[in-house]
Amino acid sequence: AAGMHDGSVLGVPYFECVPKHGICVRQTQLQSDGTVFSAVAAPTRGSSSNPAVVPPASPSMPLAAPAPQDEEPITVPSKEKIADGSISLGQQVAWHGKQGIVRYIGEVKFSKGEWIG
Repeated sequence: AAGMHDGSVLGVPYFECVPKHGICVRQTQLQSDGTVFSAVAAPTRGSSSNPAVVPPASPSMPLAAPAPQDEEPITVPSKEKIADGSISLGQQVAWHGKQGIVRYIGEVKFSKGEWIG
């Protein structure tokens, strides 16, 4: 496991990823080469984007089982880019040398300011 959660922090779903692979960090904690992936993930019910920084799934690591239709999580809507425009949804980034894809950008309930997941 390379992260801390599955995209939910303190019970709030910001994005979806494999358990223990999601992180939420400040822009200053990330490195980026500028690569942007066109498809982040399919949007979930109630959100315009399926948000955050999650390591790409490896072929040997199955994704988490999808939630039943009547219990599908509703994620917090994400911004498309951070305030200065240097990081956007779907962009490849690194955190402590671990590669991931941005799936969420925005405010969080656990702290003030703009966070990236």
